[in-house]
Amino acid sequence: MSAPVLAVEGLQVALPPGADRPLALAGVSLALRKGEILCLVGESGSGKSMMAGAVMRLLPPAVRVASGAIRLDGEDLLAASEAEMRRVRGARIAMIFQEPMTALNPLRSIGDQIGEMFRTHTALSAAETEARTLALLEEVRIPDPRAALRAFPHELSGGQRQRAMIAMALALEPEVLIADEPTTALDVTTQAQILALIRDLQHRHGTAVLFITHDFGVVAEIADRIAVLRQGALVEEGPAAEVLNRPQHPYTRTLIAAVPPLAPPPAATRPEAPPILVVDRLSKTYRRAGLFRRGGRETRAVADVSLALPKGGTLGIVGESGSGKSTLARLILRLLDPDGGAIHLDGLDLARLSHRAMRREAWRVQMVFQDPYASLNPRRRAGELVAQGPMLHGVPRAEAMARARELFELVGLRPDAMDRFPHEFSGGQRQRIGLARALALRPEVLVADEAVSALDVSVQAQVLRLLAELRDRLGLSLLFITHDLRVAAQICDRIAVMRHGVVVEEGRAAEVFGAPQHDYTRALLASVPGRGWTPPTLPAEAQETA
Repeated sequence: MSAPVLAVEGLQVALPPGADRPLALAGVSLALRKGEILCLVGESGSGKSMMAGAVMRLLPPAVRVASGAIRLDGEDLLAASEAEMRRVRGARIAMIFQEPMTALNPLRSIGDQIGEMFRTHTALSAAETEARTLALLEEVRIPDPRAALRAFPHELSGGQRQRAMIAMALALEPEVLIADEPTTALDVTTQAQILALIRDLQHRHGTAVLFITHDFGVVAEIADRIAVLRQGALVEEGPAAEVLNRPQHPYTRTLIAAVPPLAPPPAATRPEAPPILVVDRLSKTYRRAGLFRRGGRETRAVADVSLALPKGGTLGIVGESGSGKSTLARLILRLLDPDGGAIHLDGLDLARLSHRAMRREAWRVQMVFQDPYASLNPRRRAGELVAQGPMLHGVPRAEAMARARELFELVGLRPDAMDRFPHEFSGGQRQRIGLARALALRPEVLVADEAVSALDVSVQAQVLRLLAELRDRLGLSLLFITHDLRVAAQICDRIAVMRHGVVVEEGRAAEVFGAPQHDYTRALLASVPGRGWTPPTLPAEAQETA
């Protein structure tokens, strides 16, 4: 067996005083070989991103390496000076960050930012730099690479920005590529393209790839080997097929037991009730005026959409970014005014209500947002955030706080957590607070817009189970918006597939997943990472823990 390109030996990374544990990484040892993809998996807080930061020597100021070694071709990077590390970063070790919009400079063109790699590390002329940059954009298959060369980050789609980040990372053909959750926020088709691109480039260049993710579908699609981290400790490592199909450690079994299969459970085929919400030929067009009112642009986000949500049921809306899913949700909530059509909630047409009248009816349809941290006021205590809605609708403070306490227990949080601020909770706990806040007004319809897309697989399973329990216990009707088809298969009774603002297919979940009729639906299902892998049936205790 060849010597590793990157070797991590007994790495200990110390956290600052007051952290939840003393060590972010507790004596971790890993080896990454040329031409290999090693997937590093684990929940948030397991130490995955700390590992990437330690290898790149980009740890936060209060975090330090306490002991161990990180060797690149035998050279200990921890002993290198900062000047030497600047020569290593980008040239020998490159990194793809999770969110390209925050990693790219919004004031500089894509070509300028990729070209900086050559200006910093080579003596190429301006013409040679532009030619190499254009070749890179062609290699990562960005549409119209010459236009992308001069485009700014906001002018590209999420998938195109991620391709630009990959082009930047591969500019100098590094020996090691670190990919930190590079596909988490992407649509299933874009995700499949990025994974295929990384695998193809890795084959052609022989790059060693450290791929950090919590998505086991992605792991099944791309990994040669898997390493599992839990609270800073390496608990299991081995070939991908062994770890995925015959996990040895209880924690790995717990993670795999939480992976939703790509097939609806039998319970999803229960008889349907009459509809509580009927959307009839709903439309919304965004208009952007050009300079001097010339050359304006129109985008038809929702085009004559008709749907019905059964009372006590769950209707899933799936599709890629830009398909109109979130616009449809905001129209139903009347956060946006429709251009045409009707929104019937138990016979009342919400589309025709004035804004003042809609405020009186707002309690009937509530929303759980994708990012609970962004949607929760960081200066208000959790209990106040949950009680705020009822108080605005005239409920006395004491009664509203008592209701908030009941809701905390209902969503699985301790009542004493009401006095804490949002930053003092984990991501899964914040999502439970968002759910409690939405339930505080006792709505008839709950709209969940990508409510679990950013959560770890085990936390995701807990929130999905909680949503299903609340739906059955409270008689809620759920409109569930997601790009994760595995999640949609597990919680939805019916599925509507949107593309370019149009519903191209709609039906029972079992029928849409089992026998899709539209080519676009078939393309979505074919793009699901790890679709050929079925999570093994594990002992009951592993599933209960998950």
